[in-house]
Amino acid sequence: MARSEQWYAELSPAKRRRVKARMVTRAALVGVLVVVGYYVLPMDSLGISGTFVLVAGLLLIAGVMAWQVRAIINSPSPRIQALQAAVVGIPLLLCIFAASYYLVGVTQVDSFTQPMNKVGAMYFTVTVFSTVGFGDITAKSDLARTLVTLQMIFSLVVLGLLVKLFSTAVSVGLKRQSAKHPDPGP
Repeated sequence: MARSEQWYAELSPAKRRRVKARMVTRAALVGVLVVVGYYVLPMDSLGISGTFVLVAGLLLIAGVMAWQVRAIINSPSPRIQALQAAVVGIPLLLCIFAASYYLVGVTQVDSFTQPMNKVGAMYFTVTVFSTVGFGDITAKSDLARTLVTLQMIFSLVVLGLLVKLFSTAVSVGLKRQSAKHPDPGP
């Protein structure tokens, strides 16, 4: 048994709940920091393109998710670790697409039916992500339509795959836990 697992196994139920609460709180804070970073970073003055942000962001998400799957499998609390991954991953995904839309809207002002500021870009991202699509903001340029299409495909396929991947990782982690700490039975 690894040292962290041994340490966790020796905790009382109340202390385990506190550790889990800290894990979720830490993930929520990271998620909030990602969103705050989106709003406060001066993206338009950095001279980067929306396409670059999208490609770099998706590579970042792939790395974070690979790291999270490993963390879920090895965690003494796989369900909480999976929740942590979702609480960090979803805001990260939304902010990456919102930043891409924002930068495309700033550099190519006719790309959307409305001028794109950071709030509008996040709003548009969430409506696409949630498949609501009110229609008040729509993509007009080929680049913007391509980005929206990528987000729709990414949201449907990748999120489905992530749910499956995380649930499988939780199952593997729980099996590892039960193998290390078999239930003695009645």
